[in-house]
Amino acid sequence: MSEQAEIVIIGSGTAGLSALREVRRRTQDVLLINDGHWGTTCAAVGCMPSKALIAAANAFHARTDLAAFGISGAEHLAIDIPAVLRRVRRLRDGFVKGPQSVRETLGDRAIAGRARLAGPQEVIVGDRRIRAGKIILAPGSTPVVPKPWQAFGERILTSDTLFEQADLPRRIAVIGLGAIGVELAQALVRLGIDVAGFDALETVAGISDPKVRDSAIAALRKDCELHLGASAELEAQGDVIRVTGAGASFEADAVLASLGRRPQLDGLGLDTLGVALDDKGQPPVDPNTMQIADLPVYLAGDANGSRALLHEAADEGHIAGRHAVATKAERLERRPAMAITFAEPNIGSVGARFDELDSDTTLIGEVDFARQGRARIMVVDHGMMRLYADRRDGRFLGAEFCAPAGEHMAHLLGLAVTRDMRICDLLAMPFYHPVLEEGLRTALREIDRQLPDQGRSDLSQCQPLGIDALE
Repeated sequence: MSEQAEIVIIGSGTAGLSALREVRRRTQDVLLINDGHWGTTCAAVGCMPSKALIAAANAFHARTDLAAFGISGAEHLAIDIPAVLRRVRRLRDGFVKGPQSVRETLGDRAIAGRARLAGPQEVIVGDRRIRAGKIILAPGSTPVVPKPWQAFGERILTSDTLFEQADLPRRIAVIGLGAIGVELAQALVRLGIDVAGFDALETVAGISDPKVRDSAIAALRKDCELHLGASAELEAQGDVIRVTGAGASFEADAVLASLGRRPQLDGLGLDTLGVALDDKGQPPVDPNTMQIADLPVYLAGDANGSRALLHEAADEGHIAGRHAVATKAERLERRPAMAITFAEPNIGSVGARFDELDSDTTLIGEVDFARQGRARIMVVDHGMMRLYADRRDGRFLGAEFCAPAGEHMAHLLGLAVTRDMRICDLLAMPFYHPVLEEGLRTALREIDRQLPDQGRSDLSQCQPLGIDALE
């Protein structure tokens, strides 16, 4: 059965839906093909259900700080993990309704099935052969589970299966301490589960700045044991999985595999496009158009292995959809990079990271939140933020942080990178007292002291009073 469409989109996740929205502004001659679940990774198994679990875990964990405020009786609080998981799924089911409704809205323009390319302008789904003017690929990703681990069956959990559990075992090893692993490891501990984290790297959550890394590791170790710098090995011992790595071992009832997500490219037919694929099976993709080489084919979202984050997938779908229906060529400028891990304290980066900068041309300012007034009042006095600026003109370049309320300061800093603001521009902003952002000002002032005075006499040069309670 042969048919035609101006645009064919493969995948109904964030990137696919973003592309669909943009395409339908110009044409209704579009087909959306999806295999399996209709909806987004974020809403179904990613950022939304994980944040619901984290919120419950942090609410229960707050009891450990109550004594510091003069509140007693916290020892009588208890947690019902099955009830927590039911709430997570209830919220999750509400979040996925929006993405799932797209299938009904499109009617017969939504096709369920596994698609594969038969060239740069042809798609096969079952017995249907579709000739397309342009093709947008957004097949998403799937959790990585090493083949030997699959022998452990359901005792290997992933972020795709964790939230489906009716209850959780008492001992869980988390292997892989990137953003997802860190978030879930800390949340599980705060739910009362015995957790050990393992990672082959000597950092967590992708942090490259050594001072921020050390601060983040110290903060996380207040909750659970971490074993870094060596690959973890699994061994079955009856009903127990013994996990060893970095000179330590842990007996677990289950293992949460958090080794990243693999682009779902197998069987997609990229080999029919006539372009060279790299060692990961990826074709060349222009990040400002999402176009594969000079073909009428685009690859957006998690599947291109670039920036596997929801806001990036939405942007990439928008770029691909817009370029696919454009009447003239255009290249859209990407937003500055931002990554946030929702641990306590928040861990992340904005703009340029430490390992991307030239130390000879970069100035660094830092704040240790252990000494910051509002943080001490709130009993969140831990973490560090480091800011980077160009030595030559004072332009703000980026930051890495492990900081209370870091998710909010990150957005302020993201705007600063986007607008090419200078350190003096940031210091000219009002800072209320007492707020956590005063810590940010401390780091900005440290950089400003290293910059030459260019005759500025404005309020950006207002110096600290040297009194903790007033800073």
